[in-house]
Amino acid sequence: MPFDTVLVANRGEIAVRVITAARSLGYRTVAIYSDADSDALHVAFADAAVRIGPPPAAESYLRIDAVLAAAKATGAGAIHPGYGFLSENAEFAAACEEAGIVFIGPPAEAIRAMGDKANAKARMAAAGVPVVPGSPGPLPNDLDEAGLIDAAREVGFPLLVKATAGGGGRGMRLVRSAEELAEAVASAQREAASAFGDSTVLFEAFVEHARHVEVQVFADNHGNVVHLGERDCSTQRRRQKVIEEAPSPAVDADLRARMGADAVRAAEAIGYRGAGTVEMILGRDGRYFFLEMNTRLQVEHPVTEMVTGQDLVVWQLEVAAGKPLPLSQAEIALTGHAIEARLYAEDPTQGFQPQTGPVRHFRPDRPTAWPGVRIDAGVREGDVVTPFYDPMIAKVMAYGRDREEARRRLHRALQDLPVVGLTTNQPFLVGLLADASFIEASITTGTLDQWLSDEHPLLQPVALTDGDWAMAAAWVANAADDWFRSAHGMTVDVSLQVGEEVRALRVEGQGPGVVVVEGGEVAYEVTLMDLPGDTDDDEVRRRVGLRFNDDLPAVNRPVTGWAVDGGWLLDFGRGPVAFFEPSPYPDAGRDDDPSEVRTPVAGTLVRIDAAVGDAVDEGQVLAVVEAMKMETRLTARASGTVTAVHGTIGQQVRDGDVIIALEPQGE
Repeated sequence: MPFDTVLVANRGEIAVRVITAARSLGYRTVAIYSDADSDALHVAFADAAVRIGPPPAAESYLRIDAVLAAAKATGAGAIHPGYGFLSENAEFAAACEEAGIVFIGPPAEAIRAMGDKANAKARMAAAGVPVVPGSPGPLPNDLDEAGLIDAAREVGFPLLVKATAGGGGRGMRLVRSAEELAEAVASAQREAASAFGDSTVLFEAFVEHARHVEVQVFADNHGNVVHLGERDCSTQRRRQKVIEEAPSPAVDADLRARMGADAVRAAEAIGYRGAGTVEMILGRDGRYFFLEMNTRLQVEHPVTEMVTGQDLVVWQLEVAAGKPLPLSQAEIALTGHAIEARLYAEDPTQGFQPQTGPVRHFRPDRPTAWPGVRIDAGVREGDVVTPFYDPMIAKVMAYGRDREEARRRLHRALQDLPVVGLTTNQPFLVGLLADASFIEASITTGTLDQWLSDEHPLLQPVALTDGDWAMAAAWVANAADDWFRSAHGMTVDVSLQVGEEVRALRVEGQGPGVVVVEGGEVAYEVTLMDLPGDTDDDEVRRRVGLRFNDDLPAVNRPVTGWAVDGGWLLDFGRGPVAFFEPSPYPDAGRDDDPSEVRTPVAGTLVRIDAAVGDAVDEGQVLAVVEAMKMETRLTARASGTVTAVHGTIGQQVRDGDVIIALEPQGE
């Protein structure tokens, strides 16, 4: 069925990505948006845009009727679902077909076949594809705790609780004992219902020390099915991917051919069409098992594009228009290596808790000047990351002739990408790419979770050196006082605070050359020179010379700073650090007050497990807040009695809101 207008039923970077590809083929594009996204990048990028509802996804992006109405109102003859939301919803695909709209994705029957994870495994086994052992079918939603334990013991511990309706790590929990099971199932069901509109789960055996390898497949309406190599997604935490790469460093040509053949067999078995990904788990012994098939485009598809030289979204559009695949299997070759890092608004030092707030400064154009670097951004300066959706800011990717060149380029690009206004995982990504385990490609699916348990240094706040403090003091003195920067010179006392640490330093000198005094002695000599170009009213880039010993030459490096209320954000190459003038009013230490249980994130209150008068134990879960499709459990910091409950299930809460009040035991 011919079409000339494509509606993108998604948001963020994937909507921008699809719109870009559609425009390259001459299609008119339509965006949809909720009230939270009225000023979003994808809305401004499209030729037309339609409001479809309030911020909660269930009332906007997940409403099939609203999406179809938007398509009808704008004359869209085709809908691209992106990933997430309705992308793997068979009813949506069927509704599009019934409405005479081309669904740019697989047939509804293929989505149903793979959407039911238990049935999918049975079909794959029948097709000769090796599958991971697990429960024979979806678990009844009303199964009691004893029934859950019985079902789990048939699979064995450790096991994964997995949502049957989705992917991307949503609705998935790792369980190592029967004691953890009931809570894990309940949590997975809530998350699955929120993300996919279906709370059904199943159990699957967990393969220890494995790698997550997925194969990109593509099929057309003319009987052609091919694979475009594999991606390695082993660098993940809590089943959420952090870094992906193509090809996998653990897969050789022979294994690639066998895995690719099985992936093609899987697609053929369900009459597939369009782009899809067959996910597999690869053990240390070289054996691999089918996990699931994502019947959509993947977040990490660009790394496959970079090593094959093909535009997969263009392929999707061409296949949806009835054209055959542009290449045969023999014509597809992998060249070089590509790595993608997901830049998220989240705090790795706080268990990767999602963050919200404005993006005050963001320059994705800066690192893309480097060879081989690509950035797919979903936000721009001035946008706000809200608690309603996935907290991805951008995908940062690099291509190289080999893995090491790609790694170096990506590491440099992330260091050169300013993101200011809210906490991100940027410093963690920079450190991860330089870590020996990543360089040696020894990371497995459980590595980062083990780092969380071990309090790995990369998951701790960035440690500042004495030199960092000296440079910050010189920077603040130079920026804050016109007299200091004049030829007269003077002495400036600078008091700075980062977190709980406070330093009192004295800066002496003038203009670019100063000395920093601490404890009555000269600690460092510092020079500051503005770098030309690429600055604005909020950003200053300087090359800073630092010398701490007369026998050594000055070490010069670029430092970028941004003025913020009450201080400066300074980036020494490891991500911005906020330096503030210490408040004259001592902090009351609200975060340490055991009588208040506060939410560390803005989101929706989805569970309350306490009532006034309840006796609770230290560490007991009292409430759960969902933000950006992820759950944060709020626990008691002391044993005591509940004196107040602030909020109701379904209520929107802000970062720092008190949810539960306690009278601690003994007070």
